[in-house]
Amino acid sequence: MPYVNYKTTVLEVKSIYKNKLVKNDFVNQVIYNENVLLLSSSDSRLEKLIYLIGNLELNSDKDYFTALATSIIGQQLSAKAATTIRKRVSLLCNGLITPESIISIPYGDLRAAGLSKAKTEYIKDLAEKVYTKKIDFNEICLKEDNEIISSLTEVKGIGKWTAEMFLIFALNRVNVMSYADAGLQRAARWLYNSPEIPKYNYLQKVESSWEPFKSIASLYLWESIDRGYVDSGNSLDELFLKKIQTKEPPIN
Repeated sequence: MPYVNYKTTVLEVKSIYKNKLVKNDFVNQVIYNENVLLLSSSDSRLEKLIYLIGNLELNSDKDYFTALATSIIGQQLSAKAATTIRKRVSLLCNGLITPESIISIPYGDLRAAGLSKAKTEYIKDLAEKVYTKKIDFNEICLKEDNEIISSLTEVKGIGKWTAEMFLIFALNRVNVMSYADAGLQRAARWLYNSPEIPKYNYLQKVESSWEPFKSIASLYLWESIDRGYVDSGNSLDELFLKKIQTKEPPIN
C-alpha cells in the first residue's frame, strides 16, 4: 500500500479530489486502501463496519452497453431470473450483447427470451441511441456525474438509480450516493441505530462526512446487508465487540 498520511484532513482530500489527483480507480483493486482509511477516519461508525468487513474486492464492468442492457433486463427481477433471461439474450446475440446484435434481433425473439414488452422496447431504444451515437460512451466518460445521469435517463427504462449504479460499477466514480436505494437507507439506519424517520431519509442525515468517498461507503453498507449484519438482530456495537473479544487483528 502506498504511503498514507493518516492525519490528512477530509478538506485536504476534497481539494485533492477536485484537482483530479485522486482518481476514480478504487474498483478493480482491494479497496482497503488510503481512500478507505480516510473514509473510516471521518466516521467512527463506518470505521467499525469497515473493521468488521475488512477488504472488499469489486470488478468493474467496462463493457458499458452490456452493463446498461443487463441492468434493464434485471429490473424488478430476482437475481436468478435475471441471470436466466440474460443468458437467453446472450445466446440470441451469439454470446456478445452489442447495440448491433440487439438491433438485429427480431422483437418477438427478445420477448420469447423472457423480456417484457416494456423491457424489449427499452433495450431496443438503448441500442439505437448507442448505435447512432446519441449516447457516446467516450464522451460520457468525460462528463460530470450529474451530466451523465441526465444523459442516461433520456433513454427509456433507465432511471436515476440505474444511472447511479452505472456511475459506481462501470465508470468507477467514487463519490456517488443513491438516496433511492432502499437497501442503503436500511443499512444506514442500522449503522447508526436510528429511530424511524419519516420519508426514510437516513442517508441524508449521515452521508455528508463520507464525501468524497460516498461510493465506497455504499459498498460497505451493501455488504453489511449481504453478510446478514443488518438483519441479525445485533447492533453494530454488539458485532464489533464480539469481534474485538475474539482478539482478531485488524485486516491490513
